[in-house]
Order: sequence, then structure tokens, then C-alpha cells
Amino acid sequence: MTGWTVVRDALLVLAVAPFAYYVVAIVAAGRFFRKIPPAPAGALPDFTPPVSILKPIRGLDRETYENYASFCRQDYPDFEILFCVTDEREPAIPVIEKLIRDFPERSIRLLVGSEPLGASDKVNKLCRMAREARHDIVIASDSDVRVAPGFLRAVVAPFSDPKVGGVTCLYGGLTDGSFAADLEALGNSADFAPGVLVARLFGDLDFMLGAVMVTTKKHLGEIGGFESLVDYFCDDYELGNRIAARGHRVELSRFPVDIVYPRETVGDAFRHQLRWNLSIRYSRPWGHLGLIFTQGLVWSLVGLFLAQSWLGAFGFAAGYSLLRYEVALSAGARGMGDKLVRQKLWMLPLRDAFAFVVWVASFFPQRIHWRDQEFHVRSKRLVPIPRTR
Repeated sequence: MTGWTVVRDALLVLAVAPFAYYVVAIVAAGRFFRKIPPAPAGALPDFTPPVSILKPIRGLDRETYENYASFCRQDYPDFEILFCVTDEREPAIPVIEKLIRDFPERSIRLLVGSEPLGASDKVNKLCRMAREARHDIVIASDSDVRVAPGFLRAVVAPFSDPKVGGVTCLYGGLTDGSFAADLEALGNSADFAPGVLVARLFGDLDFMLGAVMVTTKKHLGEIGGFESLVDYFCDDYELGNRIAARGHRVELSRFPVDIVYPRETVGDAFRHQLRWNLSIRYSRPWGHLGLIFTQGLVWSLVGLFLAQSWLGAFGFAAGYSLLRYEVALSAGARGMGDKLVRQKLWMLPLRDAFAFVVWVASFFPQRIHWRDQEFHVRSKRLVPIPRTR
């Protein structure tokens, strides 16, 4: 057996690895979405404690008013919404003021300014809102998130179990139909969500997802509050990880939310996805490295090139097509009810090629672009880059 034969056979074995991952992801999605688990012993049948929703705001998103209003239309008895903006020049202020007028029955407060405790403007705002929130259960949610009316009941219900310290949500994407936005949003349900479900299949979650992070003031107090996260790049990962480290359970809700994507260029989508990949690299470096075994398109092309028979080549092509599409359908379309997955299923190979390029780029030194700010990351912490005149 020649050296090349050994290398070829090794590569062919590795090329099958994504198929194994796809099978596990399909199983994970099936188990997660199959049925609602029984309520824990002692759980209350209608557990609806008062809730504070925290919305850190910087700039305008697409369909900003509808995003905010979806939180006002909740089927829930007692909750408040706190918005915190940087200063009085914030363009979202008129939208929030209209919201207050349109929903007089809701408790909505607008806070202007936050103490600059650290590098993360978002977390600085969360610190102030958490201090001023009236209720124990707090929900931190990004400004571009849109939810259905049953959202609050779904994410609060797990806290009837005293072992639960945090709840987070999967998310799909709402786009304006532009190619780049579809390319990015498709990855939420067809790529990212299956990865989260696989992680959950093999153990309890020890992280949260930034679109929705639910916890209590009690649990925040145990980890030093949001104040302990003000310099961290991956505040969602850190929050969930620290709550789990204290022995509390982090639950993944079966109630997905939506991210409303702006009209964007492929370059914009690349930068957004690169920031997401970098967040994995800095928070879970081995998990980031392991993403190589989820790159089914690239490994299938390797298998096609190295296969010694048409049957072997057909096996790689068919295996990728059938399993990859079933991952997207089982997690995204059937599980999360994401209509974009069915509408844009033909884009999956393009999405996978795009994801591979972004993953490779994430190994190189990068500046983090967030809104109108730039940062370096040092030991998981954000280091602001001074603006040059």
C-alpha cells in the first residue's frame, strides 16, 4: 500500500464524518420537537409571574416598530418593557414614543443613557435596565427580534422548576427577499439550530443564545450581575455558562423567535457571519475547530474527487443531498416552522459554500465590527479600537 493510498483512504473516511453528523442532527431534531416533555413535579399549571423585558437599543432595524410591537402584543397578564438608548439623538426614540402612545395599557419605559462600565455598550445598557426592572424574571432580547403572542408564556414556564436558572430560544429569519439576507437567514434554521440541538442531545446546555436570554435577578446576583459581563465579546455564552456553572439548568425553549434581517449585500452578510464564527472561536475553541466535520459540501466534493468508482461518487452526492436537506427540513421547516427553509431549500449548497469560506476566514486575526464600533478581542474580552480622524 503506497503512501498516497493511505492518505486517500484516510480522506475518504473523514469525508463520511459529516454524514454521521447529519444523522445525529436529524435524531436530535426529532427528539427535541417530537413532544412536549411532562411538567416537573410540583410545577404550577398556569405559571405566569410578572416579567421585565429588557431591550438595549442602538440604531434602527428593518421594520423596527413591528419588532417592538410584537412584544407589546403578548398574551400574558403582567409584564413591563424597558428600552435603553445611548442618548437623546437615538433615531429609535420616536418609534418607542409611538409605541407608548399606541399601547397605553402596557408598562413601557424609555431610559436614556447608561453608565460606561465596560466595552460592551449593549451590556452597559442591560446593567441599568436590570437595576431598574421591577420584576424578578428578566428577559434580555435584541432589538431586531420579533415574537409571536405566546412567547412570554413559553419562555417563563420552565422557571416553575426551581432547578432552572436560564432559558434561551432558537431563532429563524425574516428577510425582504434579497439574496444576501436569505443566504444568511437560511443558516439560522438549517445550520445553527441543528448544531445547538446536537449539543443539547449530548448534555445540558451551558450557554445561551443572544436573541433571547431569560433569567432571574437572583441568578444574576449569583454571577455578579450583567456587570460581570461588560467587557466580554460573547456575553450570551458567558451568561449561560456562568449560570450553569452554579449548578442551575439552562433550558432551550421549543418556542422559536425570528430575527428580522435588513436588506444587505453579500459583504454585509459575510461580516455578520464572521462575527458569529468568531464568537464560537473565542468562547468554545474546540467546538469551533470541530465545525470542520459539519462541512458536508466540502467533504462530499473531496469524496467525489477521490472515489474510485461511479458508485462511490454517487454515494457521496446522494448522501450529501438527502441527509443535508433532511437536516434543514427536520430542524428548520418541520421543527421550527421556518417558512424560509422550504422556500429557499435550493440555496443550501450555496449556503454551505458560504459558511465554509466564513469558517476558514475566522481563523485569521480579525477586527470585530458592531454597529458603528470596532474592537479587538483579547482573552474573550473586547478592546475598543480608537476612531481615527
